[in-house]
Amino acid sequence: MSVSASASTETPVKPARRIPAVPFWAQIVAGLVLGVVLGWITRSYDVQWLHTTLDKIGHIFVQLLKLAVAPLVFFAILVSITNLRKVNNAARLASRTLLWFMITSLIAVAIGLVIGLVTNPGAGTGLTPKDGGKPEQAGSWLDFLTGIIPKDVITPFTELNVLQIVFMAAVAGIAALKLGDKAQPILTLSESVLELLQKALWWVIRLAPLGTVGLIGYAIADYGWDLIGKYATFTADVYIGCALVLFGVYPLLLATVAKVNPVRFFKGAWPAIQLAFVSRSSVGTMPVTVKVTERLGVPKEYTSFAVPFGATTKMDGCAAIYPALAAIFIAQIFDVQLSVGDYLLIAFVSVVGSAATAGLTGATVMLTLTLSTLGLPLEGVGLLMAIDPVLDMMRTATNVAGQALVPVVVAAREKILDLDAYNSASGSPVDDEYEVRDAEQKVTLPAAA
Repeated sequence: MSVSASASTETPVKPARRIPAVPFWAQIVAGLVLGVVLGWITRSYDVQWLHTTLDKIGHIFVQLLKLAVAPLVFFAILVSITNLRKVNNAARLASRTLLWFMITSLIAVAIGLVIGLVTNPGAGTGLTPKDGGKPEQAGSWLDFLTGIIPKDVITPFTELNVLQIVFMAAVAGIAALKLGDKAQPILTLSESVLELLQKALWWVIRLAPLGTVGLIGYAIADYGWDLIGKYATFTADVYIGCALVLFGVYPLLLATVAKVNPVRFFKGAWPAIQLAFVSRSSVGTMPVTVKVTERLGVPKEYTSFAVPFGATTKMDGCAAIYPALAAIFIAQIFDVQLSVGDYLLIAFVSVVGSAATAGLTGATVMLTLTLSTLGLPLEGVGLLMAIDPVLDMMRTATNVAGQALVPVVVAAREKILDLDAYNSASGSPVDDEYEVRDAEQKVTLPAAA
């Protein structure tokens, strides 16, 4: 019996149509708009359940970011220090990075002082010293210097004392360098843990559009435009000062010192700046800042040192512009005349004490450090607590932009910047992360037999 087998024709399987992915930046913008609308509805019509919902959404998002902060800072600093052994002229790069941190901080604090002296933000607010109150946490130089060294290795992680975590990580990193090959197992484990933490944090970062709705909506519902109106001049001063640094000083440095196109920098760094504005956390934004800095052509080994270092110490918004303006504002409320020496002290504190901000939301510790140095009443901090979340968005965006800028400037001056990568940087690393994941998950369907 003959069996005739007909050759089966293979028909390609058409992939199902996918809804075009919405760019991450567009998701953030949509979250901002929706948050403003929901916040306005909540405040205008006193919708309590919506007020609670917005509060919980924003709170959960920030808590998820903070959850990874302590281990992320420790392993990022440890690995970044040990990675310097792979870079030529590591000591020179580290010193130049610190030098440019100081230079940009000085420029930022000078801009803050000039704006404050010109606009008199404390005049005509109707606020009095009685409206203030001492903060729960206050910073002093003694606390700052003695507080660097932890009492034990557990408390800094449970209390989220970032400065002490940085100290322990730096000690561990330097010790690992001295041990050489004997420390390799620890370094391998640290690198793996760091990648694990960053991967988990990417998932949290993907929730940023939802977190934006909660944070912005709650801010408008809780504080309202009336409160902002009381602090109108001060709020405008902070935003204008940060904008001058972000869109004036930084592009000027890129064009004249680094000799690169500033527009390309913002195209590449914008995802990190945008996320910083929403999350109000330099450390929480750090994985994105690292990615965008690498995409801008800065060598990975140098980026892995400069960005984590900057995320805990480089604060042009929180530690330079803001305390300068806040000191002038509080001095005017309490009718205290500041001298030229006081303004020089503000500049000194901004450059030397910026690590006190620790890359977390808010800049209360840095402000109290400035006020105590000047001898101004700490009750003045209470005057600014209500408006702080609104100010912190712009401050943190400026911080993160500076944390990406300095590595670009240093790399360009040291001739290690990949100009081709810099000039082609665009898009969002958050989108790229998921495009890679989708590509890895694609499988070739077997042909029909």
